[in-house]
Amino acid sequence: MIIIACATDDKKRFTDKHFGDACHYLIYKIDKDHCEYLKEIDNTVGEERFHGDPVKAKGISNILSRENVQVLLSKRFGPNIVRMKKSFLTVSVKTNEIEEGLKMVIKNFDKIIDEWNKGEDRGYIILR
Repeated sequence: MIIIACATDDKKRFTDKHFGDACHYLIYKIDKDHCEYLKEIDNTVGEERFHGDPVKAKGISNILSRENVQVLLSKRFGPNIVRMKKSFLTVSVKTNEIEEGLKMVIKNFDKIIDEWNKGEDRGYIILR
């Protein structure tokens, strides 16, 4: 089982912006067979002072860590991906629809768990 956060502005589709710029994060618990919606979290971290602001990355990280999130799921990540992958596995999906992205995660569950288990040496995953 893993806990993931989906970056969204409208609660149906992934944001077209970078993960950290999304208005909301939808939190799900996922295993090999299904996913369960847990909650929605608003992105309350303020505007970044500059592109790739480490203060913003820390704020997003703190919000999601309190929810035990392990995987960040989005269409796009910005320069803070380097900081975020120390604590999270970043997974990029090539779809607009959150429901479709969740199906992709279930289909690739073992691959995601294997990468998560690498700890701070983890890379990132792109699902098509």
